[in-house]
Amino acid sequence: MISKCLFPVAGYGTRFLPATKAMPKEMMPIVNKPLIQYGVQEAMDAGMRQIAFVTGRSKRAIEDHFDRTYELEEQISGTKAEENLLEIRQLMQSCTFSYTRQVQMKGLGDAIRTGETLIGDQPFGVILADDLCIGEGKPVLSQMVEIFAKYQCSIVAVEEVPREETEKYGIISGKQLEEGLFIVESMIEKPPAHESPSNHAIIGRYILTPDIFDNLRNLPPGRNGEIQITDALNVQAKKKMVIGYQFKGRRFDCGSLEGFVAATNYFFTQMKPDPPINR
Repeated sequence: MISKCLFPVAGYGTRFLPATKAMPKEMMPIVNKPLIQYGVQEAMDAGMRQIAFVTGRSKRAIEDHFDRTYELEEQISGTKAEENLLEIRQLMQSCTFSYTRQVQMKGLGDAIRTGETLIGDQPFGVILADDLCIGEGKPVLSQMVEIFAKYQCSIVAVEEVPREETEKYGIISGKQLEEGLFIVESMIEKPPAHESPSNHAIIGRYILTPDIFDNLRNLPPGRNGEIQITDALNVQAKKKMVIGYQFKGRRFDCGSLEGFVAATNYFFTQMKPDPPINR
């Protein structure tokens, strides 16, 4: 059983300025729930009820979201509006939340390394909240937990992207292990199309074994002078197995304006009641 999930949430969200000038991008709402709540729900559904956040300055709203708001709750007690808090209350009752800060923005690898104090020596999940995933049959992280139970190694979720978009992602190369599973031989961070070994892009879902922390501590800065998680996973891949999993479901890139709008439209459609039938 994997009990902990790490959420790196220290980024600035510059693509959504000025909205994110004073508000974390993870708190931007998809209809009536912030992105981070969808991610925590997915982690809980996968059995990961110890939620760890690597935060930064101006991220206090995330901590407040997963806490009681006594004045508000007193005002709406007994009204229909109170029903809107049922899901967040369930998360708060079912999960524990811990926080540490990434002092400098030095890449995803550095954020994960910063989270070691909250994770300890055990395998753990990682969710990037701005990748909002809809699993087919079951949530994406739950699908990955089942694969981990079989192979006991680090797993990265991947999806096929157009060749011209490989420079936006970490890209894997590897051999097929079984349908939808690849033994990763190497990973390249944001290669241009003509240098990309495949079009299988890593998205914001990982299960990592704890030796990843040793790899991250010993890494020199990589692309853009940052500590890259793909570099640390490359070290793991040379020593033992790392799996790329082509997940079943759909991903919305809510770090982009287009993906954010698409996710909002999708979830609004799911919520909207069917129109009355004229007889």
